[in-house]
Amino acid sequence: MSSGNDNQPQTFTKPAFGEKDVAELVDRVFGLKVSWIRPLPSYDDQNFHVCVSINKGAAEGADEYVLKITNSEDSQEPDLIEAQTQAMMFLNAEGFPSATPYLTKDGNIMSLESGDTGPGNKKYVVRLLTYLPGMPVAKIATNTQIFYEIGKLAASLDKALSEKFHHPSVKSLHRGQFIWNLANVPLLDQYTYALGQNKHREVVEQVIEQFKGKVIPKLSSFRACINHGDFNDHNILVDSSSDSLENPQYRVSGILDFSDMSYGYYVFEVAIAIMYMMIESPDPLSVGGHVLAGFESVLPLTEEERGALFLLVSGRFSQSLVIAAHTALLYPENKEYLMITAKTGWKHLMTMFEVGQEAVEKTWFETANAYTNSAPA
Repeated sequence: MSSGNDNQPQTFTKPAFGEKDVAELVDRVFGLKVSWIRPLPSYDDQNFHVCVSINKGAAEGADEYVLKITNSEDSQEPDLIEAQTQAMMFLNAEGFPSATPYLTKDGNIMSLESGDTGPGNKKYVVRLLTYLPGMPVAKIATNTQIFYEIGKLAASLDKALSEKFHHPSVKSLHRGQFIWNLANVPLLDQYTYALGQNKHREVVEQVIEQFKGKVIPKLSSFRACINHGDFNDHNILVDSSSDSLENPQYRVSGILDFSDMSYGYYVFEVAIAIMYMMIESPDPLSVGGHVLAGFESVLPLTEEERGALFLLVSGRFSQSLVIAAHTALLYPENKEYLMITAKTGWKHLMTMFEVGQEAVEKTWFETANAYTNSAPA
């Protein structure tokens, strides 16, 4: 879920290309003939699932791609998009299931295109990415095995990026005021008006104040890394690796949307993953332990990092809920997609605060610690 310019959650920059425009663009920029097009949901970019005809010698074939048209604000930062795309290519080469770009006719990984979609001659970065198979975690009946796998993947991905990814564009990932970076929970102050006056707002304001007092002073003690930043239930694709309908075993088949990448801390990634996996569980308070166990199988957290986890998860809930409410005021026509997390998110955040930090942490840590003495559940 990208943001537009740094600390602006959203401005009126979402592209509005029609299917005819898309077919023409794919032909002109990438030299491919579109067979069919299907729009895909997006926060503030525009995505299309496209099938193209491919000439493979004498035989005709078809390949599937995702055309990603980046909003005009983020399109003004080509170095950042370059870093994100190079990271995807690096991770794919390292064996992670991430998409790779189909090169333009000029041999580039992206193209800057004009769009006749509103006032001014806005420019949009366009990329054609390989289509990844699988089903979003949001559409499966989740179990503890997939929570563990997602935690393990989050740690492995951040570790690979931080230790081995050295492209020149990587410096653009220092995004100090980026609204979705978990260090920037205090920036939510200016958007809480979108919640109205109610119990929800009171809890969010409590999270922000506690975050300022208990998390911000400890940031320098956390281990820094590059974060994917959006390990959510719609950005992780899975397929079933077993035939058992009663107890399916899942493996991750795709990692989507690198637009929230930034420099952060390892503990941020596990907190983000926990928060979004809670959305998908009938027993949300137990989820954190399984995700944490997977993460710590690759990268055990320090005592200080573990101590911040409750407020980091609460902070991500607050970011998601506040920014969605603010953005829905600007984009009422996209409200249904924007408010997906809010349907259960508010309930989970309120429950966390009712149960209290000590009890929630006890559940998480006892579950995670049990894994060190046994195989993954």
